[in-house]
Amino acid sequence: MANKRLTVRKINEVLRLHASGQGIRAIARSLQASPSTIGDYVRRAEVAGIGWPLPEGMSEAELESQLFPPPKPSSEMRPLPDFAQFQQELRRKGVTLALLWQEYKAAHPDGLQYSQVCERFRAWQNKLGVVMRQTHRVGEKLFVDYAGQRVSIVSPSTGEVREAEVFVAVLGASNYTFAEATWSQSLPDWIGSHVRAFAFFGGVPEIVVPDNLRAGVSAAHRYEPDINPTYQELASHYGVAVIPARVRKPRDKAKVEAGVQLVERWILAALRKQIFFSLTELNLAIRELLTRLNARPFKKLPGSRRSSFETLEKPALRALPAQPYTFAEWRKVRVHLDYHVELAGHYYSVPYALAKTQLDARLTATTVELFHKGQRVAAHVRSELKGRHTTLAEHMPPAHREYGQWTPQRLIAWGEKLGPGTGAFVTALIESRPHPQQGVRSALGVLRLAKAYGDDRLEAACQRALTLGARSYRSLASMLQHGLDRKPLNDDSALTLPSDHDNLRGADYYH
Repeated sequence: MANKRLTVRKINEVLRLHASGQGIRAIARSLQASPSTIGDYVRRAEVAGIGWPLPEGMSEAELESQLFPPPKPSSEMRPLPDFAQFQQELRRKGVTLALLWQEYKAAHPDGLQYSQVCERFRAWQNKLGVVMRQTHRVGEKLFVDYAGQRVSIVSPSTGEVREAEVFVAVLGASNYTFAEATWSQSLPDWIGSHVRAFAFFGGVPEIVVPDNLRAGVSAAHRYEPDINPTYQELASHYGVAVIPARVRKPRDKAKVEAGVQLVERWILAALRKQIFFSLTELNLAIRELLTRLNARPFKKLPGSRRSSFETLEKPALRALPAQPYTFAEWRKVRVHLDYHVELAGHYYSVPYALAKTQLDARLTATTVELFHKGQRVAAHVRSELKGRHTTLAEHMPPAHREYGQWTPQRLIAWGEKLGPGTGAFVTALIESRPHPQQGVRSALGVLRLAKAYGDDRLEAACQRALTLGARSYRSLASMLQHGLDRKPLNDDSALTLPSDHDNLRGADYYH
């Protein structure tokens, strides 16, 4: 390009001198211009096909327009790529910007070079929102969190108002969104929402990205956050990795925060004037508006959340397992000296060698499993009976196992055959122990006293012991040994214990 535009008169002189055979430098000295300027005019004249003398009738304006034609629009010279399509394709596994540029150049050999495409694509992306600029691979990430707003639900019977939480899950590549209301952010609701979200999407991603919610993350940490054991078990069941968002890293959560904002704006705000009387009613309303939200066209990209999900993301999701995850709660428990652990008020046995050991307990709605260093050591059917024991014979030490066949019911029935006082004493003896099995040995010893002293003396001793409030084998054996069963009592009160005593289970307990 010329460093300085010459006048038309000097342009004519350049053409005349060049036609006469003068060199570039000589013409430059003659016209007091730079050689580069003179050379540029000579080349322009050759390109335009203009020589000396000038064509007859050519005006100065025509000469200048032919030497300096207006530049062609860049779109005519080099067609631009479809950057919206680039954005969509980059979400597919293995697709890179370099690959897309190669495909673009194959279709348009005269197209832009790779560096120019990268620069213009970044400029195009900057016009999008921060969430749309993030390029997530299809089927890779699911972002989950709770909305900041709650929804009121009125009890139709009492008029009590409860606040429901709103769970939101957003797929990274397609922005396809799931939302539902639950009563709380507790672990059972948190896990249940994940199960229903996976069912809604019809598949599972590679990674789930939660915020550092207590139900999902036991201890937040930038590099190695601790995942709740139940949440980790859910992840193992579905074959996903749980990678919590980093603390104070807003871009890690931008996708779900934008999804939460959309749910609040297009669903919760639309429902603000409605009154709901059940969680089911609220979720039906949410699901209807959620369908509309996913069908809304994107503003700056082609298609909608649903179309993007159906064409891009759904095929990339992994298949759901044959059975949905069953909620299980994990707890740390310590084995008592009687080789039982207490869970929700009920006592379950473990091998007696594990007494005083800490175990991991896994509780479902129907089962209780106990683990020691990752190995299952006991499994029981879950019981809702408070204060009762579930004991397996193989968990007992040999000395206890010998008495395992003697159940409380059997011993009480034996005592009742010997006499009402004996039956009542055996019942009271077993009742006085924290666990019925602990009274079996003593009760068996009491009944065997009949061999040494006879049924009648044992019956009399038992009645005397009940009257005096004695509740042990030793006290009864001492009475028989010293013949106290044959002596009259000064206090001839009732010989049986009251059946409605607060600390007694009653004979019906064992039947």
